[in-house]
Amino acid sequence: MLKKYKLFMGGRLCLFGEHSDWAGQYRKTDKTIKTGKCLITGTDQGLYASVHAAETGFHISQVLPDGSLGQLFSYEFAELAKIATSNIFDSYAAGTASLILNRYPNLGLKVNIYKRDLPLKKGLSSSAATCVLITRAFNKVHQLNLSIEEEMEFAYLGEQLTGSQCGRMDQGCAYGKEPKILTFDGEKMSANSVNPGGNFHLLIVDLQAEKNTKRILKDLNSSFRNGNLELREALGQDNHRITQKACDIIEKGNAKLLGDLMTEAQILFDEKIATASPEELVAPRLHEILKYSSVKNLTWGGKGVGSQGDGTAQLVCKGSDEREHLTTTLEKNMGVLCYPLTLH
Repeated sequence: MLKKYKLFMGGRLCLFGEHSDWAGQYRKTDKTIKTGKCLITGTDQGLYASVHAAETGFHISQVLPDGSLGQLFSYEFAELAKIATSNIFDSYAAGTASLILNRYPNLGLKVNIYKRDLPLKKGLSSSAATCVLITRAFNKVHQLNLSIEEEMEFAYLGEQLTGSQCGRMDQGCAYGKEPKILTFDGEKMSANSVNPGGNFHLLIVDLQAEKNTKRILKDLNSSFRNGNLELREALGQDNHRITQKACDIIEKGNAKLLGDLMTEAQILFDEKIATASPEELVAPRLHEILKYSSVKNLTWGGKGVGSQGDGTAQLVCKGSDEREHLTTTLEKNMGVLCYPLTLH
């Protein structure tokens, strides 16, 4: 009888330091560029899957964007790389599976992603969560003994096969909910834990608008390579200062100062980073929410999430009751969806 495993893979919330992961990779050829640093934590929302071994090939069914369960597709190893570049819903999973089966041939895996409460294309690493989940499924079912960092590497390279220009931050969802400060130096990444000194009542707000992450990454990478000094400064020394300050604030447990810092970081982003991709990063919906009266009254501050744009906002609420009240108000009056996240 086949042994089945149940897996959960949450998303990744970038508290501070968005875009510094890919920026730090440019140190491979230019050591004058600062290392990238970001502060992340996992989300309570994610992907739920049932997985087990198969005789051969890669077999997957997934919950589709409309909430329905898609049909089961079976792919042979030879076609996985092509599927990865075909811009279909299975592309991310196929890209990751192709790399694993290239390293570990003749394995077979069946994956059923039967539930997803993580919003898609909202800056919460939904694609990376899929890639890490596939890697972890192979690792668990076939006892490959991969470390978390090795799982992240397979997931990163698998997502790259789809044409995404993501950095290595997104795969930090593999660490779970423990806050981590990640440092990116060329192809090397290191992670250190950050221990909250108190409770932080965060609210993740799906803006119910649209963003084009691939366009944002393309624009910013191009501008960075062409020597945009403000962009390099924002993702370099400015980011070092803000992420270090954020770690100190979280360890001291001061929610008000964390909210203040998010507001400061958003202003910096708008002034020095958003100008490199103005069509995508002007983000009218994001700024409407950040300026909304109830947000001003019930939170200490907030900012955009992930690649930014009109995907998702994160707010530091003044308490759990204020978060509950704000959730009701925003969903009723602003047509958004809210997800609580508490750092303990």
